[in-house]
Amino acid sequence: MPSQKILEAKKQVVSSYVSEFKEALSFVFADSRGLTVEEDTELRNELRKNNVKYQVVKNTTSRFVFQELQIEGLEEILKGPTAIAYSKEDAIASAKIVEKFAEKFENLEIKSGVMDGKVISADEVKTLAKIPAKEVLYTQIACGFNSPITKLAMLLDALRIKLESEGEIAPSEPVAEVAPVAEAAVEAEPVVEAAEPAVEAVVETEAVSEDAEKAEEAAE
Repeated sequence: MPSQKILEAKKQVVSSYVSEFKEALSFVFADSRGLTVEEDTELRNELRKNNVKYQVVKNTTSRFVFQELQIEGLEEILKGPTAIAYSKEDAIASAKIVEKFAEKFENLEIKSGVMDGKVISADEVKTLAKIPAKEVLYTQIACGFNSPITKLAMLLDALRIKLESEGEIAPSEPVAEVAPVAEAAVEAEPVVEAAEPAVEAVVETEAVSEDAEKAEEAAE
C-alpha cells in the first residue's frame, strides 16, 4: 500500500493537472506509439508553434483529473499510451494539427476528444478540424454578402460555433435557422415595387389639380 507521502504527491500531481486543464477550450486524445523520433519532433514543433500543449499523461492520473473536471465517458479512451493535445486560446487548433499529422503519419491515431465538457468521437474531432479559422470565416462572411442569403447564413452559423467554442459569446440558436425568415423578407420586396405606380398616380392627380386651378384663375 502506498505511503501517505506518496499519496500526497499523487494528489498534488492531479491537482496541478486540474488547474492546467480547466482552462483548456478542448482536448484531443491520440495514440502516438508508432511515431519515430523525427515524426514526434515535427508534430510537437507544429503544436508548439500554434500554442497547443501536448503531453503524455498516465491513464490513472488522467482519469482522476477528468473526474475532477466532471467530464465523464473517458474510461475506454484512457487505455494504453494516450497523448493529450489542448489549447487555451483556440478550441479548434489542436484538432486541426493532430488531424493533419494523423493523415501524414500512419502511426498517429486520433482516439477521441472533448468539446464543451462533452466527450466526442474521433470522427467528430476530424469534423471539428475542418472548421476554418476565425480569420478565414470573417473573410468568407465578407464575401458572403455578395452571395445568396442561405450561404451567408451558413457562414454566420460556422462563425457562431467557432466563437461559442472559444467562450467569446454565449450559446444561442443556430444562425442558419434565420435563413427562411431572410428569404421571406427578400420575397416580400416586390410588394414595395407594386406600390410605386400608385405613388405615380397621386403625383399625376396633383399635377391635374394645379392645371385646373390655373385655368380658374385665368377665367376670373
